[in-house]
Amino acid sequence: MISIILGHKGAGKTKHLISCVNEAVETSKGNVVCVEKETKLTYDVNYRARLIATDDYEVKGYDAFYGFLAGVCAGNHDITDVLVDATLRIGGRDYTELAVFLERIYELSSVNEKDFVFTISADKEELPERIFNFCKVI
Repeated sequence: MISIILGHKGAGKTKHLISCVNEAVETSKGNVVCVEKETKLTYDVNYRARLIATDDYEVKGYDAFYGFLAGVCAGNHDITDVLVDATLRIGGRDYTELAVFLERIYELSSVNEKDFVFTISADKEELPERIFNFCKVI
């Protein structure tokens, strides 16, 4: 399942994501991964969640981002939840590419039975309509 947290800067998306990470840690029967652009959430997320900064691996663009997330999933089959902050800062602001990326993640999620949550700094009206065919807004 793919869930997205929408809103502009300062709307509380990261706080909502932190709450989702900490809730997932408490309810998951596997591992929880939190992905962010740079290391900022160290003291906010539960220590049992694996925190990964994409800047440490020079991930830029949606193709690299997809490969990175697929690699994280392939490296640990016990992962149940992957939560990502600052999606547009990692992949870019091209909403068409974002839609393709999220569709690929949806397929990855379906095959590997993992839940993904992404924060996206945009309003629902700005995004391509097809995103909402496979993503749930939370």
